[in-house]
Amino acid sequence: MTKEQTKEILQWDVNSWSKALSYWERNVDWGKVQNGLELGGREGGLSLWLGLKGITTICSDLTDVKKTAEQLHLKHHVSAFVKYQDIDATNIPYTNHFDIIVFKSIIGGIGRGNNFEAQKKVFKEIYKALKPGGKLLFAENLLASPFHQWLRKRFVNWGSSWRYLSIAEMNELLMDFSKFNYFSTGVLGTFGRNENQRSILSFADRLILNKICPDNWKYICYGIAEK
Repeated sequence: MTKEQTKEILQWDVNSWSKALSYWERNVDWGKVQNGLELGGREGGLSLWLGLKGITTICSDLTDVKKTAEQLHLKHHVSAFVKYQDIDATNIPYTNHFDIIVFKSIIGGIGRGNNFEAQKKVFKEIYKALKPGGKLLFAENLLASPFHQWLRKRFVNWGSSWRYLSIAEMNELLMDFSKFNYFSTGVLGTFGRNENQRSILSFADRLILNKICPDNWKYICYGIAEK
């Protein structure tokens, strides 16, 4: 996978979020994966990632996902592996079907208006849709520090409406799975005004801040949960 492909898969704050990709790459037996589902894949980044592995993948979002994602897959010649379906993550129309389900940064938006029940429903639906032994690969925004919370409300359009998860809530959401493991990362990276700035700040995170700051100050949680 090239650097350009990684940028198109993750799109924003690439150096920080790429820790999720690296972890998933190392901790899945890809030879046993035949099919996958990307939830919230409006831009189709994670479907591209699975398609590059030759995995048959459904790229999904609430509406019109083919219109927003297909060009990326055509550009990288993975269209033969990707199908498109409009799916509500709180109502996944599959049971015991997927080897892999993957998402990045969708749970906060699903919880708009402090709707923790909708967030819990997503994880119940994912569990139902996975085959026995299937894996959820997740990367999600965390509530993070009081400073992160204040800046979101002041400068991010959706910062006051999204329901960002705490570490404790992540444990609750994953409790149905037979086993799970996750990590948190990122302190300063998100504050960059452009990708170059975010890259420099994420380097500081990796060098120092990820090592000394508590998990509940970090803004990304990534991991794997197995049905």
